[in-house]
Amino acid sequence: MAKKTYRFGFTPLEHRISALPSTIASIVVLAITMFNGVVLWPHSQPKIIILFAIGLLGILYIAFFDLWIIPLPNYNQINSWVNAVLTALVLGIITFAVPDQLDIYVGVLLILAVITSSIISERSPSYLLIFLATVLTMGIRHDYINNLTEWTFHLSIAVIAGIVVETVRQLKNLSREHIRRLEIITDFSRNITSTLNTKQLMTLLNAAVQNAVEADTYFVGIRDGEEMKLELVYDDGEYFENQRVNLEGSLSSWVFNNHQSLFLPDLRKEVELPGIRVVLMGKHKTSLSWIGVPMKSEKVDGLISIGSYKPNAFDRADLELLSNLAQHATQALHNTYQHEEVERQSEMDSLTGVYNHGNFLKLLKQQADQAAIDRQPLALIMLDVDYFKLYNDSYGHLIGDEVLTTLCATIKLHIKNVDAVGRWGGEEFVISLANASADQAQQIALRIRDTMSTLTVHNKEDKPIPVPTVSQGIAIFPDETNDIIKLIDLADQRLYIAKERGRNQIEPDLTKLEKLTVDQNLE
Repeated sequence: MAKKTYRFGFTPLEHRISALPSTIASIVVLAITMFNGVVLWPHSQPKIIILFAIGLLGILYIAFFDLWIIPLPNYNQINSWVNAVLTALVLGIITFAVPDQLDIYVGVLLILAVITSSIISERSPSYLLIFLATVLTMGIRHDYINNLTEWTFHLSIAVIAGIVVETVRQLKNLSREHIRRLEIITDFSRNITSTLNTKQLMTLLNAAVQNAVEADTYFVGIRDGEEMKLELVYDDGEYFENQRVNLEGSLSSWVFNNHQSLFLPDLRKEVELPGIRVVLMGKHKTSLSWIGVPMKSEKVDGLISIGSYKPNAFDRADLELLSNLAQHATQALHNTYQHEEVERQSEMDSLTGVYNHGNFLKLLKQQADQAAIDRQPLALIMLDVDYFKLYNDSYGHLIGDEVLTTLCATIKLHIKNVDAVGRWGGEEFVISLANASADQAQQIALRIRDTMSTLTVHNKEDKPIPVPTVSQGIAIFPDETNDIIKLIDLADQRLYIAKERGRNQIEPDLTKLEKLTVDQNLE
């Protein structure tokens, strides 16, 4: 598809269509002027001939200009200046050729010409046209130089023409702004269809908001219980990350709770919303204008907010634009969340909800690389449920599944968010502990063992039965090895040593751990 050519914010075709009514009106008024000239001068053959010649030339020029000049892709401001001069000369000649009784028609022709000029160009050529036409007309009518009515008439026509220029200019500006806003929404909608990544989506939304409105601050927030997690925060030229705010009593909470947009043009006035207070973010400066629009779907509960440190900085058009962006962003965010949820599920063990074998290996590699960069230890615990087959045979696989899910829930209670747990196979699990020493890993293993010893599950008759014990093997990266495969093998070997020692054991035990720590310190 060919790229559109824009001139002063519009395409040549749009200029031609917009100028068509004034063009047709100019031809009609010119024809009426010619007819009235014949009526007023029935016996003045030379003047009639001049009038008809000028009229026909004028009609041909208007038609030629509308059909061939305006649609030109390379039409520029110079063409507008030339048109202004030629049109003023034609109006001057028509003024010379018609009696003063027809000056009203000349005035109407000037206004119509100014409308056309204002539509297809910027304001300067139009004012030149007004000035030249007015000077020529008053010069030709110099016999009436002392006639106040004549002066008033011609100056009034000039003033009306000037008002037309400014009116058309304002309408063009509104149209440009409307087109610009539609293009922002269209571009944003087109761009987000190709991404299923939340971070990339926020980058696109950031660019769209920046292009859409002149705001000192804006943010995109996602509701998380009684708090709001800020996915994107921009304040007075700076970006802020990983911020959370309490929603209670905030303007954002009103938007969340009511699922409606909130437009506050002047926050110097008291906000008449019960229980609402102003919550400061970013640089902790108070916004005096504020708009918040909701983003709500099955998987999304968020909002987009913009603010300004000046009162009355936004209008209803800004609210409408932000609402449109929010609608598109909501659907896109819904899709990214859904996609990420599917990806997370593909990475997880379907029974226990921990990482599956393959994805845990990928994550362990990433953690090991980061540990090497940070020069921090990484502890690995290999864990196995003791006599699990006998337990399954005695109580059934459903009870066995319950034990495995209970074990994983217990492990998660004792590890940090940056740690990870994966199902290695069957009843065997592996835990990675970022920035954890051998002593810290030992403490976590002890807590897991102690917690498991206090748990019970219920059999088919709903009677409590004990949870089986667990054996654990610990290995430390990079103190013992800087290869993750060898790290896993070492932890696995120690797991079997723990089983050989009588199960429900941790290898190395506290004595060996203390010796291992001393040996590492000596090295």
